[in-house]
Amino acid sequence: MIHHNILVIQTAFIGDAILASSVLEKLHLFYPKAKLTILVRKGNESLYAEHPFLHETLVWDKQVGKYKSLFGLLKTIRLRKFDTVINLHRYASSGFLTAFSKATYTSGYDKNPFSFLFNYKSKHIIGDGRHEIARYNDLIELITDKSVVKPKLYPTYKHFLKIEAFVGQSFVCMAPSSVWFTKQLPKHKWIELCNALSPKTQIYLLGALSDIDLCEEIKSSSNHSGIRNLAGTLSLLESCELMKHAKMNYVNDSAPLHLATAVNAPTTAFFCSTIPAYGFYPLSYQSKVIEVQSLDCRPCGLHGHKTCPKNNFRCGNDIQLEPM
Repeated sequence: MIHHNILVIQTAFIGDAILASSVLEKLHLFYPKAKLTILVRKGNESLYAEHPFLHETLVWDKQVGKYKSLFGLLKTIRLRKFDTVINLHRYASSGFLTAFSKATYTSGYDKNPFSFLFNYKSKHIIGDGRHEIARYNDLIELITDKSVVKPKLYPTYKHFLKIEAFVGQSFVCMAPSSVWFTKQLPKHKWIELCNALSPKTQIYLLGALSDIDLCEEIKSSSNHSGIRNLAGTLSLLESCELMKHAKMNYVNDSAPLHLATAVNAPTTAFFCSTIPAYGFYPLSYQSKVIEVQSLDCRPCGLHGHKTCPKNNFRCGNDIQLEPM
């Protein structure tokens, strides 16, 4: 079977889109002359700007007429005449695009409602201890092999120029925010961590525009004199490039963890309500996970909650910090 024109679909959140790069790496390794395209949700396309071996990035804007845009996207996919479609997403929308893409070879998870129309199906079992990229690799194992390749992103010199002024001294990065409250180390713990670091170590707080206030509260409440709030000022790849040069990157179980993994940056990941066994732990050579292991209420869910179901948030409050 010929695999010359390949589409990889991952229209979930930022972290999932970053991990999808592991599939691109593997496919490029086995099919170096193939045209590789990735489909992501709007907002995640910047991850793949100027990617060295990616032919095209397609974007699904779910906010502008979800179903109208879905049919428009299917038309675009058919016009590209993909011979192979690899669907890393488990839900109906991506299954529809895969099943009706007219590709010769389609692969996806058996949980997808359209999986009965795929050529190849694999199970997706969260909590089996394997990393998510190993589960991704299941979908391409038949056309490659069993080895798993790490995710990788490619910040360019342009991205380095944006952060060059920040890397002239010893520094750490902290990404204190998460979409879910119970996946986020409590604010007082971030303040405690800042205070425990050497005054000679510069601290950069990272995040989106929506994280500016949280980062400012941490900065103003800490007695560390070398904190700079960079939330909302750096793109995803610029943040990625900065993390690559840091002595350590302190993150939650959230997208910045995977940004660090994608450039093999040193990582300390705090897991509060979720657990590493779900398969989203850091993969950098220098990495560790800090968690509270003796709670019978943990994990309380796959994605976290807006509030702690027990109203004590011990999985966050009881974490013992391990500053450098």
